[in-house]
Amino acid sequence: MRESMYSALFGAMTNEHRLDVIANNLANSSTNGFKKDNYAFHDTFQRFAHDFLVDDKPYVRANDLWPKPYIQARPRMGGQYSDMSQGSMQVTGNPLDVALVGEGFLKVRTPQGDFLTRNGSLQLSADGRLITEQGFEVLGGGSAISLPRDNKILIDAKGIISADGSELGALDLVNVSDPKSVEKVGKSLYRIRKGSKATEIPAENAQVQQGYLEKSNVEIVGEMVNMMEAQRAFEINQKIMTTTDSMESLVINKVGQVG
Repeated sequence: MRESMYSALFGAMTNEHRLDVIANNLANSSTNGFKKDNYAFHDTFQRFAHDFLVDDKPYVRANDLWPKPYIQARPRMGGQYSDMSQGSMQVTGNPLDVALVGEGFLKVRTPQGDFLTRNGSLQLSADGRLITEQGFEVLGGGSAISLPRDNKILIDAKGIISADGSELGALDLVNVSDPKSVEKVGKSLYRIRKGSKATEIPAENAQVQQGYLEKSNVEIVGEMVNMMEAQRAFEINQKIMTTTDSMESLVINKVGQVG
């Protein structure tokens, strides 16, 4: 009975984490450039020493030397990663709004260092610097980009910025050598996970669309279905724990009455 308690406990904890991930996806379904989180599971197995003795020597004895192994599986969260699939495009008509089509990120500078983002809702600061909604500098050529306020701004598919026909710079478009090494740090920002060997590389296949914003790639209906599934799985595991506890209490009480 104790094994059923442990298995149900691990199952409930796993589904609790699933619910947290799904809730975060739904909360950011309207966030520009947001990439939903996915998760993977694997089973951990409890083995006994004789399970690894596979040679039963049938030519010596007719019966198996050891009993057949019965492996107990306990679910674990095997990994969590961001789904970098393309989000839908929304026309805004704002010349400072940009959307990336394909792989790649914009590079921005914050007080904590340089980060990556897919949120292309940009604006000009009071001194003419190109910044994000949160006030972070958008980088071009490794430094902040300054633009005139009253000129017609054009950003082409390669991220080159022009004002009234004069080229002013280009957006730093980068990608990472291992997309799964990217982790979220909040405020629509990403960074390469610490300890990863991934590096930044030029986003040669990225295309910039001026006057558009990339929306979140969260599918609300699918996430709601996942939420109901995880909720029911959590309730089932909770019921198994309650039933196991009741059975153990009954056995203890019965044993205590003997004699």
